[in-house]
Amino acid sequence: MTETNFLDDNAYLENTRVELEDLERLSRRFGTKLTSAMRSAAVSGRALDDVLRQIGTNLAGLALEQGLQPLKELSGSWFASLFSAARNVLPFADGGVVSSPTCFPLGGQTGLMGEAGAEAILPLARGADGRLGVAASGSTAPVSIVFNVTSPDAASFRKSEAQLTGMIARAASRGLRSM
Repeated sequence: MTETNFLDDNAYLENTRVELEDLERLSRRFGTKLTSAMRSAAVSGRALDDVLRQIGTNLAGLALEQGLQPLKELSGSWFASLFSAARNVLPFADGGVVSSPTCFPLGGQTGLMGEAGAEAILPLARGADGRLGVAASGSTAPVSIVFNVTSPDAASFRKSEAQLTGMIARAASRGLRSM
């Protein structure tokens, strides 16, 4: 017998021992349920068909519990992996650098970034003209607009105030687009 077979035999024996312990635990639970149902029938004077129905319900519950155990374990491990993955999520809403190979979801496929060195993640912003691009960070220099108005009197200035305000707004908008 080779050592590999010996190790396989030990694993088989361990699995068999675990299965026998499970079987023993289930048979004890069945015995407890059966004893409880018989005691209930003797004490309360219930009919035999009620006792047998209760035993059948208890057995069905035990069988269902055992049958659903793999699903319970699978869903438990799935949720555990989901939450552990969520703990490892790094946000890049403000940008960042990826310096090692990193996989990410990409429209039903998997993308790979950082495989050839550091790569930047830059948030995009839509400009006043509607184009999408990288937004410059930091503050821009303040813009000063000097607008001289000559008017013969205050009443004529008030009449043209809305027209002047529109002209100033359009000039400022054109200036921002050309920056």
